Amino acid sequence: MTTAMKEAVEQGQYLTFLLAGEEYAIGILKVKEIIEYDTVTTVPKTPHWVQGVINLRGAVVPVVDLGLKFGLEERPVTKTTCIVIIEGQVEGQSTLMGVMADAVSQVMDIAAGDVQEVPTFGTRIKVDYLQGMAQLGKKFVLLLDIDKVLSADEVQDLTAAATTLSEAEDNAASPEAAPNSDEDNPASDANDRVAE
Repeated sequence: MTTAMKEAVEQGQYLTFLLAGEEYAIGILKVKEIIEYDTVTTVPKTPHWVQGVINLRGAVVPVVDLGLKFGLEERPVTKTTCIVIIEGQVEGQSTLMGVMADAVSQVMDIAAGDVQEVPTFGTRIKVDYLQGMAQLGKKFVLLLDIDKVLSADEVQDLTAAATTLSEAEDNAASPEAAPNSDEDNPASDANDRVAE
């Protein structure tokens, strides 16, 4: 059993969720909260699997669609679509990100004996992203290693895009961005002349 699998098994509890009809799980200690899918601001020049960013109590958090990242078909947003806020570790740094889920299923305990190694065939995602598999009834749930889903470069790009968007919004909202009075606004002078 690999080190990642041992760590996953020691953790024991997982949040399970659906992506394109398949059940995935993330270690519960990585999950910060689950929120309803709401307004996501699109960020230009990001990969197609990046939905955009959300404002989470003043923090800009990137939102990714793991289904698209894994090469699955794009799915419509429904009443059950939600965003799972997770905290991942990339190169020793803690990073908050939102992961879109078609629906959240349950929190489940997985015993050490229930975790199996992932076969190198038969899954639609890279085996590197998985810690293992656990049987859930007649099906398997895929245990994601969320720290490996996004590379360090991808996380850095997401963080940079979120920071740029946040700064742009701050500049647009600051009083310095708007004219101080009608005297400083040539358009206002033109409007006054037309009114006369």
